[in-house]
Amino acid sequence: MASNHGVVYMRPGKVEVQSIDYPELKTPQGKKIDHGVIIKPITTNICGSDQHMVRGRTTAPAGLVLGHEITGEVIECGSGVEFISKGDLVSVPFNVACGRCRNCKERHTDVCLNVNPSRAGGAYGYVDMGGWIGGQAEYVMVPYADWNLLKFPDKDQARAKIRDLTCLSDILPTGYHGCVSAGVTTGSTVLISGAGPVGLAAASAAFLLGAAVVIVADFNRARLDHAHSFGCETIDLSQGGSIGDQLEKILRVPEVDCAVDCVGFEAKGHSGKDEPAVVLNQLMEATRAAGAIGIPGLYVTEDPGAKDAAARSGNLTMRLGLGWAKSHSFTTGQTPVMKYNRGLMMAILHDRIKIAKAVNVELISLGQAPEAYQAFDSGVPKKFVIDPHHSVRT
Repeated sequence: MASNHGVVYMRPGKVEVQSIDYPELKTPQGKKIDHGVIIKPITTNICGSDQHMVRGRTTAPAGLVLGHEITGEVIECGSGVEFISKGDLVSVPFNVACGRCRNCKERHTDVCLNVNPSRAGGAYGYVDMGGWIGGQAEYVMVPYADWNLLKFPDKDQARAKIRDLTCLSDILPTGYHGCVSAGVTTGSTVLISGAGPVGLAAASAAFLLGAAVVIVADFNRARLDHAHSFGCETIDLSQGGSIGDQLEKILRVPEVDCAVDCVGFEAKGHSGKDEPAVVLNQLMEATRAAGAIGIPGLYVTEDPGAKDAAARSGNLTMRLGLGWAKSHSFTTGQTPVMKYNRGLMMAILHDRIKIAKAVNVELISLGQAPEAYQAFDSGVPKKFVIDPHHSVRT
């Protein structure tokens, strides 16, 4: 049996690459399954959601193997797998879903009822998401393979575009879902809060959906410059001033049609201190009456690093009255990746979107992951993609 190594959360601020168990066709509870496969990751990405855990802002336990953004080759199939074969190159949605429950049948694969004993919804390598082992590793097990996996139609074509296709497991569908939820369409004006990889993916998705103007707001000048490089207008929040005034300079009106929160609960105000609801409140101010706000940014039920008791249990000081008065619609929750990934795959394969350029993909080795986590946490405008087997063409 081959050895296996993975990125392991040790304590707040520290991850290590360690020897981990080679995957077996078993559930986290130890039940043998025949519907799973073993994947050899070609690429496996570092996500901003991982950073919430690594910063100590969740209840993630030490020893958790990280990684929910997985693209790879199938090397072993369980006896019950019918339509996925050894050698297939596949994208793995970060949602673990059974395909059998009511929610899965209604395309809500983000809240599958059967893959997590403690709550609806499962994910690889994430706190409270069912105990599924993460994929920032040399090998990983994927259950319900026929249902979960998106097979690329041509392996050579897929390998040539792997830097783009690696974004299908999470950030591109997540950014796209945020835009679809906000009603982005032909001619829309869109405000995206956050210029991290999900924000940049949302901006790229907004252009794909036909937005006329895409505006990205952040405090990070380097990330804003990168957003500007592929056609976004930008708002540097460190410069102060009301969001309406800054929008008016760009649009000649103080509001946008649609808004997307790509920041989540670790949002900060102008003082640099945590203000978990500041983005939500800002977007309600900035969005026109009867507009919509997509919220793919992560909010948690428990935040042990919060500065006040309310936020520690997920309670935010939110101006819901303003949203009510403006008849806003809000869409929250994890993205149901399978709802979008096939169409977005086709957009990538046929050059309708250049997502690797938009999020600034940088390939690294598995051994470089700890340093990449530190660099990502410092705010560099990059999407770090791990190449565990040094198999990506350079």
